[in-house]
Amino acid sequence: MRLHSLELEGFGPFRDRQVVDFDGFRQDGIFLIAGRTGAGKSSVLDGVCFALYGGVPRYESGDRRLRSDYCAPDEPTSATVVFSVGEQRWRVTRSPEYERAKKRGVGTTPVAADAQLDEFVDGAWVGRAAGLRNVGLALDDVLGLTQQQFLQVILLAQNRFAEFLLAKSDERQKLLRRLFGTRTFEQYQEALEQRRKDAQAAIEAAGDGASLLLDEAERLLDSAQQWEGFGEAGEVLDRIDAASDAEGSADDLAARVARAEHGVRTAHARAGALREQSAAATAAARSAESALAAASWLHEKLQQLEKSRSRLAALEAASPSIESDRLVVERADAAEALRAPLDAAERAAAAAAVAASEREARRAAWTKAGGEHDADATALRGIADELTGQLARWAGAEGRERELAALAAQIARNQQRAEALEHEVREIDERRAALAARLAGLEPDLRAALGDAGRLGDAQARLASAAERLAAAREAEALATDVAAAEAAQLAAAQTHDRARAEVTDLLTRRLAGYAGELAGGLVDGIPCAVCGSTDHPDPAVTEGAVVTDDEIARAEAVRDEQAATEKAAAQRAAHVRSAHAGALARAGGESVATLEVQHHEAAAEVRAARDADARRATLTEERDALVAADAEAADQRGRAATALADLRVVLAVAKTDAATLERAVAEARGSFASVAERVAESTRRRALAGSFADAIFASSAADKAAVQALADVDQLLAASAFEDRAQASAALRAPDVRAALRRRVGDHEVALRTETEHARRLEHEIGEAASGLEDLASATASRDTALASERQAVEACTRAEQTAQQVSDLVRRAAAAHEGIAALAADRDVIARLANTVSGRAPNTHRMTLEAFVLAAELEVIVDAANLRLEDMSNGRYRLQHSDARAARNAASGLGLEIMDAHTGQSRPAQSLSGGETFLASLALALGLAEVVTARAGGIRLDTLFIDEGFGSLDDETLELAMRALDELRQGGRTVGLISHVAAMKEQIPAQLVIEATAAGPSIIRQASVDVAAGSA
Repeated sequence: MRLHSLELEGFGPFRDRQVVDFDGFRQDGIFLIAGRTGAGKSSVLDGVCFALYGGVPRYESGDRRLRSDYCAPDEPTSATVVFSVGEQRWRVTRSPEYERAKKRGVGTTPVAADAQLDEFVDGAWVGRAAGLRNVGLALDDVLGLTQQQFLQVILLAQNRFAEFLLAKSDERQKLLRRLFGTRTFEQYQEALEQRRKDAQAAIEAAGDGASLLLDEAERLLDSAQQWEGFGEAGEVLDRIDAASDAEGSADDLAARVARAEHGVRTAHARAGALREQSAAATAAARSAESALAAASWLHEKLQQLEKSRSRLAALEAASPSIESDRLVVERADAAEALRAPLDAAERAAAAAAVAASEREARRAAWTKAGGEHDADATALRGIADELTGQLARWAGAEGRERELAALAAQIARNQQRAEALEHEVREIDERRAALAARLAGLEPDLRAALGDAGRLGDAQARLASAAERLAAAREAEALATDVAAAEAAQLAAAQTHDRARAEVTDLLTRRLAGYAGELAGGLVDGIPCAVCGSTDHPDPAVTEGAVVTDDEIARAEAVRDEQAATEKAAAQRAAHVRSAHAGALARAGGESVATLEVQHHEAAAEVRAARDADARRATLTEERDALVAADAEAADQRGRAATALADLRVVLAVAKTDAATLERAVAEARGSFASVAERVAESTRRRALAGSFADAIFASSAADKAAVQALADVDQLLAASAFEDRAQASAALRAPDVRAALRRRVGDHEVALRTETEHARRLEHEIGEAASGLEDLASATASRDTALASERQAVEACTRAEQTAQQVSDLVRRAAAAHEGIAALAADRDVIARLANTVSGRAPNTHRMTLEAFVLAAELEVIVDAANLRLEDMSNGRYRLQHSDARAARNAASGLGLEIMDAHTGQSRPAQSLSGGETFLASLALALGLAEVVTARAGGIRLDTLFIDEGFGSLDDETLELAMRALDELRQGGRTVGLISHVAAMKEQIPAQLVIEATAAGPSIIRQASVDVAAGSA
């Protein structure tokens, strides 16, 4: 994984958009993130972590204030990281939740957190996921590292180095669990512990179950001796109990099973004897039931004979009534032939009466309408025909009358529309006049604003020039003090240099003056002089004062040379400051700061005035354009309204002409009526009355004729029948259902009489043959009840015995099976318990190391090996990390201990005994080793970017050099390492720097630079 760039906007101390180009540091390999305390160095790393994971390591348990306090309510907050994994390049943009200004009204409204993930495909960014959840899921697949792993292997945040090194074994286990995902092994441990508990519970449940089964079997056998005929089983139980008590094994499960099995055999034997008794009682009961059935049959036949004789007497008593019904049926059948003629005559008479009533009602309606009372049907038909002809002539006029009414309504509507259009035209003319007046008054203001706004460019140029000269004047003013100080330093350095040269000259002079004494001091009698060759030395020279040595001269020359270099540097510094001061004075034009401040203020005022004029020009121009557009729109509206008014006036003239023509035609057809429709309605009503009166006269005459003919037909039929007149025939008539009911009653009586007579005769014959030799019903019933009671008692006793024997047998069988399974369960329990205790760190596990700790211990050994490759170099071979699986005190977790092997003493010691600098080196090595192992376990992801936040200040110069050499090895293969540090030596050694600077207004900016190390050190 490689980071390419980072963009921050409204994030932490950065208000404006800041861009970090990590690819710009690839050639250097190592770059320094530098800046004053609080400027925002760590916020750069916060931005990387937030964009990738939505969280910041510094704010894990505190206020997550990611939005810049310098942001205005309408300014956004976001962090964007461009990175690549393998050959794929990705861009993730994330923003936190914050408050922004409302678009309408005052106050703020919350902006929800959001995220966007894009992939660079074929030269363009393609969206892959949007929203917090979807982007998080997609990044899980892309990155291959969790946030905890990322913070341990890529972003080594401040104060996190020593966390892993100095942690206790259980704390280290929690961290490694997150990094290596070994929660599964802890779940194995929990699952085995639960299986151990389940196995123990199964044994206890099996024993309890067997005891409960035996308790129930013994209870059943104990209760069985209370029943009649089960004394033998009770005696057996008593003997078994006595034997068990004597042996002292009443609580032994096996003895109880054997005792219960013996009771089962006894119960089965007694149940067999009771089955034989039950069979004999059942046979006696069946015989008694047969005798009772015969006696019951005879009793029932006697009762049937008595009932049959009673029914015969009732049938014979009803014979006279039945004969009367027979006569009624015969006369009704004879009258049935006259029913149709009688009904026809009655209907004809009723119809004639109705027709006469309808005729008189129609006569009354005609007379009320003004017609003649005695008019005949022929005259009425003539009147109706005359009215029909008149209605045909008036029908067309009625339609023209309706057309005239619609036309009048249309004329009224068009008249109102014409008046509205005339008002609209007048209103538009007034509005256009007002627009023209406003346009005329706007032009002078617009010309003035255009002239003032045209000076904006010149004013801005003057303002920029004034700002540059003011800045230069202020720089010159500040440099004036530096010039005086630099020249004073140069003078002091020259004086010091002069004193050093004088010191060397004095030493050389004294050395030359003391050479004779120095040679005399070396003369020895008998040895030739090195100058004259004489072996006699009568008057050797004497040295005055101390002898000047070569070392003294060398030291004085060194001081002289050092002071010469100092003087030269001071001279160069003074020259540089004087040059800078002169340049600043030149850029300021020789003006003072006060004068230039006045000029800058005036120029700024001109710019503001020009900008105000430009804004006023834009406003006036916009207003003028709006007025012109409004006038054009009003002109268009007036044209449309005038055209519509002219067209409408033409339509009104044509409509009024048509209305006058229609009015003349309708007036002629209307006559004396209010309207043609009223005249048509009245004529239609008179025609209907005349026609209906004529129809009623014809219908009444025809009905009278039909009634007379129907009465004649009935009288002719009565003369040939057995009835004297129409009243007698009508009285004999019966409804069809009545006749059918009377006929059924007569027939049913005859059949019942014959049937009941035959039934009584047959019963008398059957009773006569079977009456002898049968027991009476009461005696047979008593014998049957006694036999059934005996059978019921025998069956119940047998059933209880069989059920008890079967229940006890099942209970004992299940108890015996449970007892046999306990041994197998115990064996399984022992295996499971030993395994569960071992993986949980209990005995027989002598190291008290859990399964998860054992797995993590193997990973820790790999991490330690990787860390020692760097720690040996950084400590010059003195220190090595060492994994310890020794048992911890006070039953604490074991297996993940870390110690330090000190090669100087040959002894291992706790990591807490290291000094601050040593702790940093060991922690850094451990962190880098951990990064390599976690990366390999995460699928072999290559890590091309690494960040380390602080910690180098605790190292001395030599140790810092070793640490830098180890870090320098990390950039092999194209890796880029970013370091955050305040150590001055690191600033000198690392030319590539990302500088975070806090501006005077407060927000920080990011500057990416490469420092010349040689120039900086000079």
